[in-house]
Amino acid sequence: MHYVISKRLVVAPSDMAPNITTSPTGVLFENDIETVVAPSVEKKNDNAKPREKYRRKLVWRNIILFVYLHLAAVYGAYLMLASAKILTAVFATLLYIAGGFGVTAGAHRLWAHRAYKAKWPLRVILMIFNTLAFQNHIYEWARDHRVHHKYSETDADPHNATRGFFFSHVGWLLVRKHPDVKEKGKTLDMSDLDADPVVMFQKKYYLIIMPILCFILPTVIPVYLWGETWKNAWFVVAMFRYTFTLNITWLVNSAAHMWGNHPYDRFINPAENVSVAVFALGEGWHNYHHVFPWDYKTAELGNYHTNMTTALIDFFSRIGWAYDLKTVPMSMVKRRVERTGDGSHEIWGWGDKDMSREDMDEAQVINKKSK
Repeated sequence: MHYVISKRLVVAPSDMAPNITTSPTGVLFENDIETVVAPSVEKKNDNAKPREKYRRKLVWRNIILFVYLHLAAVYGAYLMLASAKILTAVFATLLYIAGGFGVTAGAHRLWAHRAYKAKWPLRVILMIFNTLAFQNHIYEWARDHRVHHKYSETDADPHNATRGFFFSHVGWLLVRKHPDVKEKGKTLDMSDLDADPVVMFQKKYYLIIMPILCFILPTVIPVYLWGETWKNAWFVVAMFRYTFTLNITWLVNSAAHMWGNHPYDRFINPAENVSVAVFALGEGWHNYHHVFPWDYKTAELGNYHTNMTTALIDFFSRIGWAYDLKTVPMSMVKRRVERTGDGSHEIWGWGDKDMSREDMDEAQVINKKSK
């Protein structure tokens, strides 16, 4: 049974899923979130207590943390150019890509959207990469992302882009979440992740393995393997690399929800943003992704130069570690573009009405069947 109070959907306690317990990870501080639940009643009660108005409350621990991280990252960028060894910069870049894959191919496409399946060796690799990225454990990341898609651009969206660029980029981590986020999160089915031993292992030991993979090893390895200074190793490989990865991920929530074309659905905010796609390893084709979130490619593209994550998944598919890759047939994409697109979609392919006769005449056809 559901009740509408002040034009907002509120779930009665008897209808809510069992509480989802999560351990704090040091970034979102889930335990600080205050939830307001409507009273359970069998019939309309005019004396029912009205829902408490949401008041924004700052999380000062996060504010101090992110101020330090960004100051340290700026200093790390300077050291990378001024004194760090080339091998240190290369190492930081490789860790950024690995951590990025842990988010894009792992937490996002595999665990949040179930767009493909992976055998345990690949799941372990992606779990390690995801821990390196330190953006909360997979279970919590996937839960928040499912809420984001189900209630996009509403109060239940953790990084609601209608509240502005700063909020959707980083501000959502500096305040306690809106009660709707927690309430809606409790209604989601997370049984698939509960049944995944790799996900549950990471969740159980996250506060132990995360500092080791994200900060300690990235600092120690350059010092002992190629004689880098402790200062350069910490500020370049740990601080700059980690903060840069965070901001690239945040751009998917902010920039890709504000700027770009809408070839698949002009009625939603998520947009096709090529700049975000390049740095986020293929996650910037956001209009397509919000229309077809189950597509493992998160894009219609047929090449890999702006979608490295798809290339990675395809590689593991060829060796049998990734399977059941879901994608959208061109006929479905075309129907959606024609129905709701903003007209910016490019040529479909051979024989498209917008394809010039000159292009058709000069095109090379390989292994053409003779009549």
